[in-house]
Amino acid sequence: MAPRVLVSDKLSPTAVQIFKDHGVEVDYLPELGKDKDKLLEVIGQYDGLAIRSATKVTEKLIAAAKNLKVIGRAGIGVDNVDIPAASRRGIIVMNTPFGNSITTAEHAVALMFAIARELPEADASTRAGKWEKNRFMGVEITGKTLGVIGCGNIGSIVATRGVGLKMHVVAFDPFLSEGRAEELGVEKVELDELLARADFISLHTPMTDKTRGIINAETIAKMKDGVRIINCARGGLIVEKDLIVALKSGKVAGAGIDVFEVEPATENELFHLPNVVCTPHLGASTSEAQENVALQVAEQMSDYLIRGAVSNAINMPSITAEEAPRLKPFVKLAEVLGAFVGQVTEEPIQEVEVLFDGSTAAMNTRALVSAALAGLIRPQVADVNMVSAPIMVKERGIILSEVRRDKSGVFDGYIKLTVKTDSLTRSIAGTCFSDGKARFIQIKGINLDAEVGQHMLYTTNNDTPGMIGLLGTICGNNNVNIANFSLGRDAPGGNAIAMLYLDERIPDHVLEELRINKAIVSAKPLEFDVA
Repeated sequence: MAPRVLVSDKLSPTAVQIFKDHGVEVDYLPELGKDKDKLLEVIGQYDGLAIRSATKVTEKLIAAAKNLKVIGRAGIGVDNVDIPAASRRGIIVMNTPFGNSITTAEHAVALMFAIARELPEADASTRAGKWEKNRFMGVEITGKTLGVIGCGNIGSIVATRGVGLKMHVVAFDPFLSEGRAEELGVEKVELDELLARADFISLHTPMTDKTRGIINAETIAKMKDGVRIINCARGGLIVEKDLIVALKSGKVAGAGIDVFEVEPATENELFHLPNVVCTPHLGASTSEAQENVALQVAEQMSDYLIRGAVSNAINMPSITAEEAPRLKPFVKLAEVLGAFVGQVTEEPIQEVEVLFDGSTAAMNTRALVSAALAGLIRPQVADVNMVSAPIMVKERGIILSEVRRDKSGVFDGYIKLTVKTDSLTRSIAGTCFSDGKARFIQIKGINLDAEVGQHMLYTTNNDTPGMIGLLGTICGNNNVNIANFSLGRDAPGGNAIAMLYLDERIPDHVLEELRINKAIVSAKPLEFDVA
């Protein structure tokens, strides 16, 4: 059955066609986002929900979305989506951070010009029949220092535009490398140095606990007298009351503000200051940008629903369409390893380590870790998946670590999962052969080669003669067919294990017959999703 997507806000006809071209059934109901009750009534029918800003994806809506797998926001902001609630339900939330980058960057540059030459005030004065040529004495852009706070996708475009305008550009961004700064033609500096040197400051950082209120009375005091500030990122980056004081005193000569602490901003003291240019969150408002983000969200959602590719997800590691086919069997392997440990471990898990050896170390390990955690938790929480598993692990206080290393054995690459409880450490390793099927290659340090099937039996015993016959006889006498049988031991006469691949789940009475035999230390039935 083809996946179904609901488009509850306005998207272009081309975006709707993209869904159809990928084999996705799509219902285009652009007014539904405004009708909360109707949306709540129908959302359970859909695998995907494509929105802009009108639709509010609340916890209540998510609870009713029984089949929902992905929410796609045509735009960068996801303030209208309850991301924690979606993550707990295992729903991927995607946005389109690159579709409006040029548009937002251009708007920042436009505001810079507007406040440098007081264009809105000059326009209003001229239209009023005045000719105040001497009143509007602006400043040149050329030769000035532009400070860019946040030099990611949008900030880097603003930086290169500044370089093109013959400005000297300094940038503060903890993640900006010296090589990238050199490529952009900017000087990487610390925040205090940027504040002290910049004639114009443009904000392009995401909203985090560290960046909230980054422009405040204290940081403004470190700036040049007569500095001009532009914000096309997030309103909360500036403490507005502190900016207003600085604008009135002349410490800040002008400000171009596209985003506000409270939106929609229908009343704000900034509106009444002559040295401020205000726009109603127009950063992404061009026809090109609106079309780009609509097409992008349709492509991303279709790729995920049809091929399993994850792009620009807020709450899930990205998996490209190119790597998805190669990664898919290892995602299944990681999930199976987690499922094994989750089924045989009865004590609360305190620590989890995922080791990637050889070729697996070069893969998308974030996705593989998420898959392993999903398998680990699923025996206790049936509806967990790769999105919700990391959150559940964190909520349980489990310590998670990841290790990568070069090839160390006979396999080109394998994954090893180790967990610690209060009284034991348990590990299992596996790999995928050329057929793409998962195989167990080591359990608690004992080597073996076991094909993974839907129904399995795991036993431990002391290495003594007759175990193969014992297991075979008990299963045979009870009409339990063994598809595959794998053995391993740590030393002659030491600890031994067996993995039996069965045609069906082992009946409880057969399991009990195995457990009461003194030669068997433990016997655990296992179930794996190998589809």
